[in-house]
Amino acid sequence: MLSHEYVPRHILIPREEAKKLLKEWRIKGIQLPWIRASDPVARALGARPGDLVKIIRKSEVSGITVVYRYVVPG
Repeated sequence: MLSHEYVPRHILIPREEAKKLLKEWRIKGIQLPWIRASDPVARALGARPGDLVKIIRKSEVSGITVVYRYVVPG
């Protein structure tokens, strides 16, 4: 599933690195867009509520787009 061409690359960010990023951006994780822990990709990564997932998408317009998602229960 994760190797399918239409599934963007997902990376589970280590907790310490996630804390550094959130502190640098001066935000709380809950302020980011969410991904549910029950999402198939989140489950495959072993993501738990409170984790941060980095998603790298290929785009014809911008080349590469990087977005972050905060894992919530569900």
